[in-house]
Amino acid sequence: MSTVRLTKEFHFEMAHLLWNYDGPCKNIHGHSYKLFVTVIGQPIDDISNPKYGMLIDFTDLKNIVNSKITSLFDHAFVLMKNKEFESVIENNKIFGKKIILDYQPTSENLVIDFANKIKPNLPENIKLHSLKLYETATSFAEWFAEDNE
Repeated sequence: MSTVRLTKEFHFEMAHLLWNYDGPCKNIHGHSYKLFVTVIGQPIDDISNPKYGMLIDFTDLKNIVNSKITSLFDHAFVLMKNKEFESVIENNKIFGKKIILDYQPTSENLVIDFANKIKPNLPENIKLHSLKLYETATSFAEWFAEDNE
């Protein structure tokens, strides 16, 4: 039986700021993110299984990623938990959909968090191989399982 890698691409819009950063990203700004999710495993070899020949149904992978990442982060304002932000953010209706994280919302930290959200939700015969998160058209962060074992 051969091992196969399968990749699905996702898109979402997100605003954030980087607290205490020494550049323009200290200001509220947004990105059009692209997330590539690659899983690895062996296609189903049981001819009686309706998913015969598939590693995972693209719809099943889409449902996992949408429920754990894209539906939460899409059109959200994301920032790190910080006492300086609390009074401004918590009681201000202008910041409708917000996510307060325990970490700085850099591409590097987001891709690690996304890997941790996806891995436990995959079927047991499928492993997360890698993630690639584009913050801009030319800048991305990658996570590989082999680097994190």
